[in-house]
Amino acid sequence: MMTGLASVLRSAAIALHSVSPTPRLDAELLLAHALGIDRSEMLLRQHDLCTPDSFEALLARRLSDEPVAYITGTQAFWNMDLQVTPDVLIPRADSETLLDAAMDWFGPDRSPGRIADLGTGSGALFLAALSIFPTAEGLGIDASRAALAVASNNADRLGFTGRARFEHRDWTKTNWNDGFGKFDLILCNPPYIEETVVLSPMVAAHEPHSALFAGKEGLDDYRILVPILHELLNPGGVAFFEIGYNQAESVGNLAAQAGFLTHLRHDLAGNPRVVRFSLGIEQYND
Repeated sequence: MMTGLASVLRSAAIALHSVSPTPRLDAELLLAHALGIDRSEMLLRQHDLCTPDSFEALLARRLSDEPVAYITGTQAFWNMDLQVTPDVLIPRADSETLLDAAMDWFGPDRSPGRIADLGTGSGALFLAALSIFPTAEGLGIDASRAALAVASNNADRLGFTGRARFEHRDWTKTNWNDGFGKFDLILCNPPYIEETVVLSPMVAAHEPHSALFAGKEGLDDYRILVPILHELLNPGGVAFFEIGYNQAESVGNLAAQAGFLTHLRHDLAGNPRVVRFSLGIEQYND
């Protein structure tokens, strides 16, 4: 065992400056994981603890651009700690904008009865929505069976068994939504990155490309999903889709062609992040 936890954290943070925009946080999360305790406890006890030898290997993985979430197997999102693997995208805080938009739409006195999450991945959006709307139930779909296993495990671990169902569906296939039913709320963070974009090594080398790239303009999946929303939404239902920073106009045009009213919502950094699709039948509190 090495001694001097505080000095080890300082040294690790300095080393991580070359690969991470949050080097100190990364060092703390990795060290807490090596110790088998949460970060808050580690920081409170850092003068009493010794650094385990396993930390060096974890640090080396991060220095090779592997994301912290894949190293530790967990990622915080909304009010949950989710298990993640390289089979799913790492949930990011920007995506919480979809949940904020859904809460504003329904308001404090309304709730969707049935929710769908298209491309559920780890289940982040779906399970967060179920926590926000405790009387709702729904369905998460994904083209990846490995991703569905991660999402199902998160649902079981977080106590959503019975309210959350998962199915293997691939919207690039014919009749993918047969027997799907209708929903009051649809959430979707589809692939939307242009195929020519060069991503950071941390993303490009580790996160699943099938959940990132969507053709030459990054619009392939919107072109499939937006027109079919009519078949998936109940009267008065609403859908929220995450978009890339430069896709608001293009996705808005697809929505207009399909007969939807849209509303654009920005994330906390001021970037266009979410497009709302509705038919103007009901408008709650947004």
